[in-house]
Amino acid sequence: MSRPLLFLDVDGPLNPYAARPERRPEGYTTIRVPLDSRRPLRVWLNPAHGPALSALGYELCWATTWMVEANRWIAPVLGLPELPWVDFGAGLFAHRPDGVHWKTEAIVAYAGGRPFAWVDDEQSPADRVFVTGHHPGPALLHHVDPRIGLREGDFGALAEFAAGLPPT
Repeated sequence: MSRPLLFLDVDGPLNPYAARPERRPEGYTTIRVPLDSRRPLRVWLNPAHGPALSALGYELCWATTWMVEANRWIAPVLGLPELPWVDFGAGLFAHRPDGVHWKTEAIVAYAGGRPFAWVDDEQSPADRVFVTGHHPGPALLHHVDPRIGLREGDFGALAEFAAGLPPT
């Protein structure tokens, strides 16, 4: 039986980057990611998120601008194994005149008709319309507030979606 995919964005859902800069959320740890000759990037991560995500019964996959680097910087802090990732290639940050997010088409292609949930802080109604029109399987586009990141209610919504899928 194949499990549904869970596409994970980092900045917003896992790293609540829009939280007040002087107030690290409770339960989070800080890592500093070096950038080429610039100031290191401050990232807040909650180590409890890794076990909680693993317990949901999805096949986890990075869907983030971090791409493969999420395995180097994010996965170890969360206690996750190396995960597959969506390669956005030339589509990275590409503007679409139809308002669809630049990640959406690549995520739908990667899913290949499999049921999936996608947690991100940048989805819009245009993305839901695109997924409905181009993806034959069940899909949940779950918005996460980038000021607070993933919370108990988000995990509940993801578990509920997975539990409602027909057996494969």
